[in-house]
Amino acid sequence: MDHTVAAISTATGEAGIGIVRMTGIDSFNIADKVFKGRKDKDFNRKMLYGHIYDKEELIDEVLIAYMKGPKTYTREDMVEIYTHGGMMSVRKVLDLLLKNGAEIADKGEFTKRAFLNGRLDLSQAEAVIDIIKSKTDKAYEASLHQLEGGLRKTIKKYRDQILELLSYVEYSINFTEDFQEELEYDNVIEKGEQILCSLRKLYDSANRGKIIREGVKTTIVGKPNVGKSSLLNALIRENKAIVTDIPGTTRDVIEEYIDIGGIALKITDTAGIRDTEDVVERIGVEKSLEFAQNADLIIAIFDASKELDEEDLKILDLIKDRHSIVVINKNDLDQKITIDELKIPDDIVVIKTSIVLGEGIEELERAIENIFYEGNITTNQDELITNVRHRDILKRVITSLESSMEDLKHQIPVDCVEVDLRHAWEALGEITGETIEDDVLDKIFSEFCIGK
Repeated sequence: MDHTVAAISTATGEAGIGIVRMTGIDSFNIADKVFKGRKDKDFNRKMLYGHIYDKEELIDEVLIAYMKGPKTYTREDMVEIYTHGGMMSVRKVLDLLLKNGAEIADKGEFTKRAFLNGRLDLSQAEAVIDIIKSKTDKAYEASLHQLEGGLRKTIKKYRDQILELLSYVEYSINFTEDFQEELEYDNVIEKGEQILCSLRKLYDSANRGKIIREGVKTTIVGKPNVGKSSLLNALIRENKAIVTDIPGTTRDVIEEYIDIGGIALKITDTAGIRDTEDVVERIGVEKSLEFAQNADLIIAIFDASKELDEEDLKILDLIKDRHSIVVINKNDLDQKITIDELKIPDDIVVIKTSIVLGEGIEELERAIENIFYEGNITTNQDELITNVRHRDILKRVITSLESSMEDLKHQIPVDCVEVDLRHAWEALGEITGETIEDDVLDKIFSEFCIGK
């Protein structure tokens, strides 16, 4: 980190302002070469007005902030230049900084420097990108809680507890070598089981956390012309999908995110499932089946104004043993099927709708929310694991702790117990970055946008 880097931090496109930021030891010197304006002696952390020049050529009218380390985002000297919004102004300012000695920042390099300089732990750094990618209030709240250090405090507590057990075991190894006397391990086993219980609860939160972070993969399935596209339009409150009376109108997959109860639904409208000779439509049907197999939730729609046929029965078979909701649509027309005829399992919710009249949509939304969360998700009190990397680490920690406790119970040599306990302690440190490999770090920060 002996070089100074710069990047555009605002999204590409027209906007009120654009921001170019720079961090590193030469940030102030490079800024002084291009900025012309009044600069008081006490300029630190003040917004200064002036212009950016490339020698005698005016580049833009700007506001600029000089910020001395270590009280900055990266704990280094930083400069932020606020230009007019748009593509050209920020690009010209960035090119000028690079021309005067800065280097282009890698993806996530500002946050990576904040981590390496000790301002953030790794779980907090990962929360930064989660905040940026948040699609709902719940996802934002969970990420913000992690950024504020909620997960770090929890992990530190468990690491300290495991370290206490590890210290006792290591002392036991040395003690018995010197005095040939076995120490009691009942207390170690009891504390280890308590830690395991807490870690299992934290691990079990990963499913809820994943859904909060990534959304619920939801697929709408049904025969052609039963109202799938109309349902998608009703849920997103927009005429996104083409709706006609012609069967087979939807041939490709349409995906949209919607917010239901603070949870993101990644909802997919698929081609109607039926046997067809049309090559393009058949490809769409195959995609429908593929999306249904990979979905967290299936919404299966049936046309109440038509009698059941073989294609309906295939769809009913598709949703067996899956998180599903059955929608019986066109409830405003003469009814040709009944709920009893469908032979739907008791654990599958059935909603009657008339999508054209807007009936049953709110009831469907409540059913979606209740299926996964029972209306009882909190992110500000319960620690949630929202990151797949954290989940996988916790799994390894739990496995090592379970092994060490079983070895103690069966009086396996204590040296083996020490190996497993140390592995658990070190693995937990990977979550916060206290023990982490460089290639893992590079992979994590490669998912960031440039300029953050």
